[in-house]
Amino acid sequence: QVQLVESGGGLVQAGGSLRLSCAASGRTFSYVMGWFRQAPGKDREFVAGISRSGGIRDYADSVKGRFTISRDNVKNTVYLQMNSLEPEDTAVYYCAADSSWAMYKSPSEFDYWGQGTQVTVSS
Repeated sequence: QVQLVESGGGLVQAGGSLRLSCAASGRTFSYVMGWFRQAPGKDREFVAGISRSGGIRDYADSVKGRFTISRDNVKNTVYLQMNSLEPEDTAVYYCAADSSWAMYKSPSEFDYWGQGTQVTVSS
């Protein structure tokens, strides 16, 4: 089992950047990791995913070219670098871990979740 704690959220102006971190209590190399987000009144949606080794990365079309997911399996931490932020990126961002080997985008496939961190982008 793994516990996930996100940090790095906050308020930023459009065009700005934020870097989210997700610290895991367990060994993150045992899990595919993902970032999701949920805006008020909307379903939780996939943002980015990264394979166990970090060699495969996947992004939602809405963030491609702006967001970068990475991981440090020595520090048991996953990151989401967010650049060129837009007001539409405003949401609570969640880190998640999946014990399977496949790369999924559905929240239901992920086994463990953090508590979330708020990202607000002002126009």
